[in-house]
Amino acid sequence: MNHFKKNDGKYLVIVSCCLIVIISLAIGCSKNSITASTIEKPKEQSTTKVVAAALAAPVNTRVVVFNGGNESIYHSFRIPSIIKTKNGTLVAFAEGRRWSPSDYGDINVVYKRSVNNGASWSALGEVVGSGAGTWGNPTAVYDPTVGEYGRIWLFLQWNDEFKAQWSDFKAWGDRKIHTSYSDDDGVTWSVPLDRTSTLTPLTYKWDCVGPGIGIRTAYDHPGRLIVPAYGRNIYSDDHGATWQYEPTAGGTDESTIVELMNGSLMRNDRPGTTEWNLSKTRRKSVGSIAGGFPAFSTVAALPDPKCEGSILRYNTDDPNRIIFLNPNGTGQRCNMTVRISYDDGVTWPRSRALYPTANCNYTSSTIVYGGYSSMVKTADYCIGALIEYNEDVQNSATSNKSIEFNKFNLAWILNGSTEP
Repeated sequence: MNHFKKNDGKYLVIVSCCLIVIISLAIGCSKNSITASTIEKPKEQSTTKVVAAALAAPVNTRVVVFNGGNESIYHSFRIPSIIKTKNGTLVAFAEGRRWSPSDYGDINVVYKRSVNNGASWSALGEVVGSGAGTWGNPTAVYDPTVGEYGRIWLFLQWNDEFKAQWSDFKAWGDRKIHTSYSDDDGVTWSVPLDRTSTLTPLTYKWDCVGPGIGIRTAYDHPGRLIVPAYGRNIYSDDHGATWQYEPTAGGTDESTIVELMNGSLMRNDRPGTTEWNLSKTRRKSVGSIAGGFPAFSTVAALPDPKCEGSILRYNTDDPNRIIFLNPNGTGQRCNMTVRISYDDGVTWPRSRALYPTANCNYTSSTIVYGGYSSMVKTADYCIGALIEYNEDVQNSATSNKSIEFNKFNLAWILNGSTEP
C-alpha cells in the first residue's frame, strides 16, 4: 500500500486564505469560531464572513484520518461520520473492521478528534469495541446546550457475529439500535444503551440509522434533535432524555436530513434496490415531524450508484446554501462531486468534482477515491468531508479501505464562477 497516507500529517497542504486587511477576519478559512452543528439563524451569523468565504482564495487540502491496514488492529475503516462542537473541535467516527473490508463480522466504532480544523488528528480511540459482533452505522448529532462542552449523541447499530449476509436477518431484534454520548468534547464515551424496544418498529428485521449526521433544528421546534433512519425520523425534544420516532414513506435505504428555510425538513436518501432499478437517482421527500412526509420523488440532478451521500446546511443568510456530496454517476463509487443549492434543494446549479476524472478508470487505477462521506462546516468557514477510498480496486474484496479528510471552501467549489 504505497500511498501518501503513510505519513499523513506531512502531506497536508497548508493553504493561506488571505483577503485584504479590511475583511481579514472574514477569510474563507478564518480562525473565528462559530456555533455548533445546527442550522444557524441569520441573526447569529456574520454575513460578511459568509460572503468572504466565497471570495477568498480557493482552499483544498487532504489528510488521511483512518488508515486501513496501518493503524491499530484494523484491516479497514468505512462508514464515516463527523461533527463539530461549540469549541470548534472536530470529532470523526468510523467503523473499524478487524479482519477484512466486509460489512459483517468483528467491527467496532472508532473515533479521532481534531482541535485545529482538521489539520491533524488525535490517536485512534474506541467508542465501543466489545464482543465479536458488528457495531456500525455511526450517526452523530450535537446538542450545544448541555453542560460545559455540549453533548455529542452517537447512534449505533449492532448485530451478532453470526450474521454474515443480509438474508441472515430474520426477526425483529436481529439488528439493534444503541446510543452513546460524550459530555467532554468527544474525549470519553458512555457505555452504549440499547434502545431497540422503543426505536425499532416491530415489523423490522433489518434496520439502519443514517449513517452520517443528524441535525438540531432552528425554526420548527427549535432545539429538536433529529436523526434520520430507515423508514423514519428519530427525534428528541428534551436534549436526548427521551427519544421517539415518526415514520416516513418507504422505498429508500440510507438517509440524510436537512432543515429548510421555512422550517420544513428535507430527506435526501439512497434509493432502495427496486427503486434504484427504476431510476438511478437520489430520492427526496419534504415534510415535518408533525405533518409527516409524502412519498419520495426522484432527483434527476443527482445521479446515484447505490451509495450513501451527505448533506449539510452551510448558511441561512442570503444566498442561503445547502451542500451535497456523493459519487456522481450510476456505476462505480467514484467521481465524488460537491454541489451547492441556493433554493433549498430544488436545483443544484454549482458543482465541482473533488478528484480527477481519471481516478474513475478502474482498469488503470489502483487507489480509487469515493464512496460514503460525511460533511461538517469547520470553525474556519470551510467544509470538511470525510471520504472513503479503496486502496486496491483490482482486489477490492480483500483490499484495505481507508478514510481521508478533504477540506475545501466555497471559493474552491465555485472555481471562478459567480453565484446566482
